[in-house]
Parts: sequence; C-alpha cells; structure tokens
Amino acid sequence: MILGKKMKVKIRVNMSMKKTRFKKWEYPEFDEKGMTKWNWMCQYKENLKLSKNTDIGAFTYINAKYGVEIQDNVQIGSHCAIYSWSTIDNKKGKVTVKRHAKIGSHSVIMPGVTIGENSIIGASSFVNKDVPDNAMAYGIPIKVLRKNL
Repeated sequence: MILGKKMKVKIRVNMSMKKTRFKKWEYPEFDEKGMTKWNWMCQYKENLKLSKNTDIGAFTYINAKYGVEIQDNVQIGSHCAIYSWSTIDNKKGKVTVKRHAKIGSHSVIMPGVTIGENSIIGASSFVNKDVPDNAMAYGIPIKVLRKNL
C-alpha cells in the first residue's frame, strides 16, 4: 500500500468486537512438535505467555526461547513469524505484543520488540523496532505512519 502525502486513512475500531469475538476461547494445547490444532506453532512454549482472546492465524511460527508475551485480544494474521532469538545475527530479547494490537499476515517480528496497545501492523511488515501505543505502522523495515489512532 502506497499512500501519498495528501491521502487520509480512516481507521475504525469495532469496540463491540473486542467484547464478543470469542464466546468460548480456550488456551491452546501443543503437541510434541509445538503445533496447535489451529496450525500455528511455538518453540519453547514454556516461555510463551498468552493472554485471553488472542487470535493467531494458521502457519504462524513463534520462537519463545527468550520470552514472548501476547496480551489480551491480540490478532495475528496467518503466516507470521515472531522471534525472541534470531540465529542469523544472534539477537535475543523478549517480544511483547500489547492489548488489542493487530498484526497483518506474513509479518516478521524480531527479538526485543514491543508492539504497543491498540497498534496496527500492516501485512508483510518487518518489525525490527518498537511500535508505540495507538500507532499504525508498516513496511520493510517498519515505519510508523500514524500515531494516536
């Protein structure tokens, strides 16, 4: 998505969705390989802190070796990757995704990153730095497009 300087983006958050999205949310069970019945996986699941009403899309991979915290009502699209440890550059650090954040499909979250409350990450983004609360960000690497949503 390319936006010109004069284009405006309107974002509406459906507050009722946050209350009624799941009638019977349940904490995921992992098999011996770290897979869930919803076809997403987590390595080092003992270091994953997953709060209520999270929605993680199929084929998402989470490496929680150094900690991953996903707070209430977070939505993560399919085919995402969340790394608390990168074997390419040996970076390590806890990843935190705060309440009501939304991460578009095919995005990659790198070690040590915090995604702020109510923030929106566009699809196919490379998140290598913190995103503040109430912000919209996207790109490779990530750029904050709007604050104070």
